[in-house]
Formats: sequence, structure tokens, C-alpha cells
Amino acid sequence: MFLEKIVLQKKAEIRELKEKADIDQLIDETKRLPAPRDFYHAVSNGSVSIIAEIKKASPSKGELSRNMDVVSQAKIYEDNGAAAISVLTEKYFFKGSIDDLRKVKDAVGLPVLCKDFILDPLQVYESRVAGADAILLIAAILSAQQLEVLSMLASSLGLGVLVEVHNHDELTKVLPLNPKVIGINNRNLITFEVNISNSLMLLPLVPENVCVVSESGIHSKRDISILREAGISAFLIGEALVKSHNPGEKLRSLIN
Repeated sequence: MFLEKIVLQKKAEIRELKEKADIDQLIDETKRLPAPRDFYHAVSNGSVSIIAEIKKASPSKGELSRNMDVVSQAKIYEDNGAAAISVLTEKYFFKGSIDDLRKVKDAVGLPVLCKDFILDPLQVYESRVAGADAILLIAAILSAQQLEVLSMLASSLGLGVLVEVHNHDELTKVLPLNPKVIGINNRNLITFEVNISNSLMLLPLVPENVCVVSESGIHSKRDISILREAGISAFLIGEALVKSHNPGEKLRSLIN
């Protein structure tokens, strides 16, 4: 399964990172950084808040955008109403990099989400030093204890946390953490099938004071309308924007 392969590869990367990285130096660097931008406020303002994603490829679709200039793409997103920008930094399956995140953070004034398969505290420090304002934590690949440790570390560094779930069991696992933002992934991480009704099914189980972000499979104004009628106003959108011949126009049409 794709997810198992990704996690195995990520664990190998983390072992390699631990051999090269100086954790004490990273911790010291985080203390000298300016405060992160407010991810929660950006995505929970009550209107249509779109987290526009920098996504070069995916395991299920392959290459999505050949020779993407991540800085240009990020500026297009900012100029056309994005609330925040998500940068996929996983390199083997999604063709991203932590350097993409650095470039995007330097180029825009929006909050930047580091979207990766985070399993270890070292990755949280690395993300913060690279310029992330928020990180993604995926409930499907983390135990309840790991979720607690990583989310508490992120919060201590001033980072926002988008906790991602895609079924009832995962939602039950994350609710004791009292997350401020929960992402409901409409993509089944085992089969990679996508259905936005997954957001509609899980939404009633989320406390009203939590900001819900619907993720994956959102391509049209109709999709946005269906989800907004149910009470969701924040959306993470990548493929529909990346594959558009005019991503700025596409983004504006989804917001409006």
C-alpha cells in the first residue's frame, strides 16, 4: 500500500537526518526566529478560506506540474485570495523538498503549512527552522501518544497544527488533544479513492469550536457550495489549482 511505503521511506529519511542534523543547534535556532504567522486565524475567518497547495506530484497521479516554479505559484496564490499556502515537502513520492518551503516562506506574507509525513520531533524542529508557520500531523500514521507529543512540541514552538483524519476511529483518537484545526481528508489513504462526502459524514462528530478543513477532491464551485452548506468554510486544494492553466483565475472562482 502507498501509505506503508511512504512511511517506511520517511523512517529511513529520519534515520539519515538524525545522523546529519545537530538537534541542539536546531533548537537554538528556533529560539532566535521571529514568531510564526497565525495559521489558525487565517483559515478560520468564517468566509471561504482556501489553503492553496504547492504540489508537484502524487503517488496516484504521478507528475502534476512539470518544472513548477514554486515561488511564482505561491505568489499567484497570494495575489488571488489564498488564506494560507501548503507546501508538500516529501521528496520521493511527491517530488517536494524542505527547500521549497524556505523559498515560499521568503516570497509571500501568508502563513505557510509544512505538509509532510511527520513522525519524529526532529522534523518539527526542521520545519520551524525552514520557515513553517504550521505543520500537518496525520492521525493514520501516528499513535495517540505520538500525536500528543508532536502537537505539544509544535505548540511550544508557536506552530499551528492541522491534525488530519479520514475516518471515525482517527477522529476519536485526536479529539482528546483538543485540536484547534482538524482536516478531514476525503481521500481514503489505503485505496486513494476520493469522495467529498467523507467530510459531510465526519463533520457532525467534530465539536463546533473546532475549525474544520476539508481536504482532497475539491475541484469546483459546486464542491465548495455543498461543503459550505454543511458548515465547512476552509478547504485545502492542490491538484485542481496545480493542474489549471490559469491557477489564479481558478482560485478566484472557487473563493467567489
